[in-house]
Amino acid sequence: MLHRHTLPLLDFDLYANGNSQEKSKFVQQLGMAFEEIGFVAIKNHYLSEKVESVLYQETKNFFNLPREVKMKYCIENLAGQRGFTPFGVERAKDANQGDLKEFWHFGQYVPDEIKKDFTYPANIEVKEIPAFNEVGEKSFKLLEKTGKILLQAIAEYLRLDKHYFDKFVVNGNSILRPIFYAPITKDPQTAVRAGQHEDINLITLLLGASAQGLQILDKHNKWQAITTGKGEMVINVGDMLQRLTNNKMKSTTHRVINPPKEKWGEPRYSIPFFLHPIANMPLNCLSNCMDADGQKKYDDITAGEYLIQRLKEIGLA
Repeated sequence: MLHRHTLPLLDFDLYANGNSQEKSKFVQQLGMAFEEIGFVAIKNHYLSEKVESVLYQETKNFFNLPREVKMKYCIENLAGQRGFTPFGVERAKDANQGDLKEFWHFGQYVPDEIKKDFTYPANIEVKEIPAFNEVGEKSFKLLEKTGKILLQAIAEYLRLDKHYFDKFVVNGNSILRPIFYAPITKDPQTAVRAGQHEDINLITLLLGASAQGLQILDKHNKWQAITTGKGEMVINVGDMLQRLTNNKMKSTTHRVINPPKEKWGEPRYSIPFFLHPIANMPLNCLSNCMDADGQKKYDDITAGEYLIQRLKEIGLA
């Protein structure tokens, strides 16, 4: 049975600019939501509704380009980390069919003076739509700024130094992914818009999608449909943060289901920002997240090693 679930809604500004009492309350509410649900919604973040609106419009403009134009931006040997990825390439782990989506990747914008210290591929410019490149970069930086502040609140909840994550996420291997789920024109059989999965990264920041479909699997093994309001952003824990916290914080299984048949003709757009750290960040379980018996649930690994392992599992590498 499907239930409809409204996520806890937190005011981001109370942590970014509030007094000590407001900041402390935000930290506790965020931490508890990530322990119990793995998802939360926030409002009053750094990405304005105006910028979000432009980002969605330019995203639609890109995906409306002819297929042969979009395929010019599908670059081999990049494991889909920049540019365009066509339908059916990415799949959920252990799935035997590709998802019913195509997407674009904006990556990190490293300052010229330190580019030599990183091995990230360059971002790809869409010549036909300059505004898509411009709003992509602007949105990337605003979402990264929001994510960095959220990780400071997470660090406080975990009783770490507030700036524990800063050195790992500044110039980290983050990805902004505009996604297009095309109208369904024939029986998809077992294929879905996005099969059930967990995100790879530390945290994901999801802008409001253009149509319903997102569901999370709750602790009672029931699918919950997620609804949010205008200007709200969904934040969820990724596997890297779950691993780092020895399962204290929950990387919740989620999916995007196909619409009812009468709505197959409706497209869906979604734009998640996957906040990744730099490759050499250790994901070794934190000592203060150990159980009473001191057992850690995962072997030591770096973020870069883990990312490569996971990209292979989902068909991008």
